[in-house]
Amino acid sequence: MKHRSLRYITIPELAKILGVSRIAIFKKVKSGEIEAVKIGRNYAIPQRYVDAFLGKTLNEQDKREIDAAIKRIVREYGETLKLLGKD
Repeated sequence: MKHRSLRYITIPELAKILGVSRIAIFKKVKSGEIEAVKIGRNYAIPQRYVDAFLGKTLNEQDKREIDAAIKRIVREYGETLKLLGKD
């Protein structure tokens, strides 16, 4: 079985990525809005959470929602899409 190493980033690193203050990130961690692991006096945020937050990864629920939306659009606008594709 393959073991995928877990990667973490710090609150200051996430703050820099998002362009917000460390305090804003810390408050979201403390309120539970951002998933984090407490290590001593510091917090580590799983990279997979950051990737999902930034839209770099999709979970199965996200994929199902996107598939359903595409099917709905094709069902509702299929003929219009075909006509637009001919131009």
